Amino acid sequence: MENTLVRAVRTGLAELADPAKAPEMQRYMKSELPFRGVPKPRRQTFTRRVFAEFPLPDSEAVTAAVRELWHEARFREERYVATDLTGYRTYLHWQDASWLSLYEELIVTGAWWDHVDELAARRIGPLLRADPAAVRPKVRRWAQDTDRWLRRTAVICQLGSKAHTDTELLTYAIESTVDDPDFFLRKAIGWALREHAKTDPDWVLRFVGEHPGLSPLSRREATKHLH
Repeated sequence: MENTLVRAVRTGLAELADPAKAPEMQRYMKSELPFRGVPKPRRQTFTRRVFAEFPLPDSEAVTAAVRELWHEARFREERYVATDLTGYRTYLHWQDASWLSLYEELIVTGAWWDHVDELAARRIGPLLRADPAAVRPKVRRWAQDTDRWLRRTAVICQLGSKAHTDTELLTYAIESTVDDPDFFLRKAIGWALREHAKTDPDWVLRFVGEHPGLSPLSRREATKHLH
């Protein structure tokens, strides 16, 4: 049976739809799923209202609604709302390492940067900082996975960590994928290093110097603000 919140989300997105914008949004994201044509600011205003209007009672209800929105999505915005739901402030206290299986599921099935980057930096990163003993082993496994999006997640999940960055884990994640020619992985490596350079530029310069196998793209991105 369709969840009440899920039904309200689908109805609301349909009301906000802009068919004139939808095709270009779909082309930009190279998305197989069509778009409703709802820009991010309007979607976020809507989600804050609808999440407050249809509260969920526990963690299981939240993850069930997320999976329903995600796996039964007919439009890409439904998946965006599923991700928004995982970050809704009222439910953040329920999040712990047990949510990693959900996030892995969304990353593997989402398989594109717009889904993966939000989950990596804004969901998995905070979990890693809150409970490194439980989350670190999972990130290390992702760093070696055959799925490029899980490896990208391992590389960029510490983007917001600043002085709390686990540089040993970051090194492991980068070294695990440094030889892969994939653009999204090479870009991720450069991005993660560039972000950490804002906190510890000397460490990043040393890392780049000690890793001649870094691609030109990764190297260029990592040192963009260091010269």
